[in-house]
Amino acid sequence: MKYNHIGIPTMDRFKGEIDIPHLKITVSDHENNQYGIQWMRFWPDAPYPDLVKTIPHIAFEVADLTNELIGKKVIIEPNSPSEDWIVAFIEVNGAPVELMEYKK
Repeated sequence: MKYNHIGIPTMDRFKGEIDIPHLKITVSDHENNQYGIQWMRFWPDAPYPDLVKTIPHIAFEVADLTNELIGKKVIIEPNSPSEDWIVAFIEVNGAPVELMEYKK
């Protein structure tokens, strides 16, 4: 696994907002800073667990998302926020963790 970013939920607007309509979320570009900080605002009808909407998550790149999910508590099924990535969320010790596979 390789660290990718930390996602921090907020209810406020932020600079450089990027809407992702098919996922009902607005994010900031985590690549615009050397620490991978990403702000996230969930739309009112976003279908995600409160755990993900309220608790910051850490995201890791993995080589094989399907294998990484085996035996894990999946709280958001695999989906594609962009054409280059497949992501899923798991719960680990009460915290959300995002696993990301780059589609090469």
